[in-house]
Amino acid sequence: MQNLMASDKDAEELSRIGEIADEFKVTLRTLRFYEDKGLINPKRVGTSRFYGRRERARLRLILLGRDTGFSLEDIREMLGLYEPKTGNQAQLRVALDKAAKQLERLNEQRKSVDEAINRLNQAVDVANKQLVGQK
Repeated sequence: MQNLMASDKDAEELSRIGEIADEFKVTLRTLRFYEDKGLINPKRVGTSRFYGRRERARLRLILLGRDTGFSLEDIREMLGLYEPKTGNQAQLRVALDKAAKQLERLNEQRKSVDEAINRLNQAVDVANKQLVGQK
């Protein structure tokens, strides 16, 4: 870790890309991809990247969005609405709307998977009964 800020008052602990990759259990390539997509913007000193509180928070939200099936465009939109001066009301409204839609999609997917499992279980039962009947 390194302190790159000039004054102690504004000092922020910054971590190198490898430390962040380990902390969040992602690859360096993943971090560079998110940076290329404009989702995170680490401080740069030469070729080194340094991550502070803001980038850590953004990365947490990106990974949560990714893990719950949001598109990168949805994640970008939600991150772009961050405005602490207004209490993030717009960001929260958009996030809640997108979350409700994503929950609906995931519940539909679960229903489809449950139906496929039931059909497969029935087919396995039929096959097992045929095998037992042939003995």
